Amino acid sequence: MDFDEKYRRYAQTVNAALEKIMAGEAGAEAVGRAMAYSLLAGGKRVRPVIVLACCEALSGDMELALKYACAIEMVHTYSLIHDDLPCMDNDALRRGRPTNHVVHGEALALLAGDGLLNLAAEYISGAAPRDAEKDIRAVSRLFGGSGVLGMIGGQADDIYAEAHGADKELVERIHHRKTGALIRAAGELGAIAAGAGPDAFDGYTTHLGLAFQIRDDILDVEGSAEQLGKSNSDAANNKATFVSVYGLDEAKRRLERETAAALAALEPLGEGGRFLRGLAGYLLSRSN
Repeated sequence: MDFDEKYRRYAQTVNAALEKIMAGEAGAEAVGRAMAYSLLAGGKRVRPVIVLACCEALSGDMELALKYACAIEMVHTYSLIHDDLPCMDNDALRRGRPTNHVVHGEALALLAGDGLLNLAAEYISGAAPRDAEKDIRAVSRLFGGSGVLGMIGGQADDIYAEAHGADKELVERIHHRKTGALIRAAGELGAIAAGAGPDAFDGYTTHLGLAFQIRDDILDVEGSAEQLGKSNSDAANNKATFVSVYGLDEAKRRLERETAAALAALEPLGEGGRFLRGLAGYLLSRSN
């Protein structure tokens, strides 16, 4: 099976599971519809794909990995809903369609994000298959990666940089935390589902997470709103990016170096890391 087909299968598996989960949330009425609006909006599903691929690379429990994959996508989607709010980036488009607060109102969008965050914890701890030891480790890693020392802390740094400016050190910290921490958590969840140490993919996901965000920074300069599916640019929001502090050419060179480092970290896996190597190449060249 080639890379594109395997990626599609991973993403389709995640999409089908998320649709089933949200069908069970129908009783939540308005807030449930707002949650589903963003969670089921598609997207690349990069983080859940990483969970599944890392678990499979170690011949692990794919049912358990799928549970963790769904949870990390809930957390990621909640962060996007909140990121788009008027008090944050005030974006009107996400994934090519109106953002949650534009459709459902700011208050309900806020609650939809909160609902997805809570649902992620509930789902890991309560849904089958159950493995208490692994589930506890997964909760710790996921919410550590998305918390104040990870994604939320990176978002706070990002807000600070908008008002005060940023040097290279701060931009590195923002990218490692705001984007990188949840991508590292994806690798950790895949490793946990496989019964391995959570840091089994740490080198790969650390470099991959940074490369992912640098590519986003480059696309924000070179891509169109139609390609990116969003309305606001980083420059318009005075965002601190690799391009703004290093320049476009150096950002491209750094992207290549981080991708190469991610690939090098996979060498011990041999053929088992084939898909993960393809993923690094795909993210290097993506157009949205």
